[in-house]
Amino acid sequence: MIKKFLNKKTFVILLMGFASGLPLALITTTLQAWMRSSGVDLGTIGLFAIVGLPYTLKFLWAPLVDRYTLFKMGRRRSWMLVAQILLILSVVLLGFTDPTKNLWLVAFWALMIAFFSATQDITIDAWRRESLKDDELGWGSSVHVGSYLFAFRMVSGALALILSDHYSWSVVYLIMAASLVLGLIATFICEEPKVESQPRTLKAAVVEPFVDFFKQKGAVTILVFILLYKVGDNMASQMSLPFYIDLGFSRTEVGAITKVLGWVSLAIGGLVGGALLTRFKMTTCLIYFGILQAISTAGFSYLNFVGKNLTVLSGVIGFENFTTGMGTSAFVAYMAAITNKKFTATQYALLTSFMGIPRTIIAAPTGYIAQYVGWGWFFVICTLVAIPGMAMIPFMNRNKKR
Repeated sequence: MIKKFLNKKTFVILLMGFASGLPLALITTTLQAWMRSSGVDLGTIGLFAIVGLPYTLKFLWAPLVDRYTLFKMGRRRSWMLVAQILLILSVVLLGFTDPTKNLWLVAFWALMIAFFSATQDITIDAWRRESLKDDELGWGSSVHVGSYLFAFRMVSGALALILSDHYSWSVVYLIMAASLVLGLIATFICEEPKVESQPRTLKAAVVEPFVDFFKQKGAVTILVFILLYKVGDNMASQMSLPFYIDLGFSRTEVGAITKVLGWVSLAIGGLVGGALLTRFKMTTCLIYFGILQAISTAGFSYLNFVGKNLTVLSGVIGFENFTTGMGTSAFVAYMAAITNKKFTATQYALLTSFMGIPRTIIAAPTGYIAQYVGWGWFFVICTLVAIPGMAMIPFMNRNKKR
């Protein structure tokens, strides 16, 4: 079965996933480590989650991506090219900004990275949905998630942290900007997907996708579920880097153990999740994967109780990332499966925007919560808030093909 998917399309998905995942750490965990090492307080670091707001609001300009073609190279490919060039430039400029002298400018360039990265994501997600057959979505989502998280955890996460112990942050961000060239390669070698029709007017691109989505039964329930499913996991992730640093782990230890081991676990979890999705109903997988995610989040409280212990850290991180890989692959495949190919960019952007709310708006006060209740209770809270999302799954409108 695996040989069936080992082709050019899978290779392109790998490169696109890499380009999509790399920017996120540069404005979240890696930037947090930079600011914390520079003496920025936890409350301010937590508030920086707001710079990720474009990931939440990207459905507002997604209709433009569905409606217009910028160049002759195709609708999806032309938008990818523009977003990727501006994204690389923004990463370079953030690297030359000093958080000890101008936090507002740091926030501005981080916001620009989020905006152009979100625009890239709109197009990449639409390309993947339009290029894959329905029976390829599970595997395609697993490959995308694995590559996305490899870039997020291993490159802009682990490698960036390790490099920061030896080079200036400006050099680190320049290296990350150069790595984004892989996304440009994917844009030039991929094929423009063939779609039967696309919105003919801007009004149609703005209005029809939402009308089409909300006329289906259970549409509001689906959106609430997407909002809640990974809220606990995102809250915990938002403050994980400061937590490790406060426990006394060095940046090299954090990079080598939490990122390298973490990605290997993520990749295995994603592949296992993708395989299980081909055998069991999607909603069944979402329930069991979600339960495992919640249990793994509680493991951080145990790590806080034990203190600085590399063995325990490895076990907690390995299990947490394995379950995250499973849950995310199912989550991404579910969102892709319920979109209409005529409005792929807008509808998928709407769904992933709701998915991003916990990482931005809800996660913004996590620094203050951690300061008030302490790390142990903070991760207990993160575990408990995951329950409502899982409880909604039996009431969701099931995918018609499932």
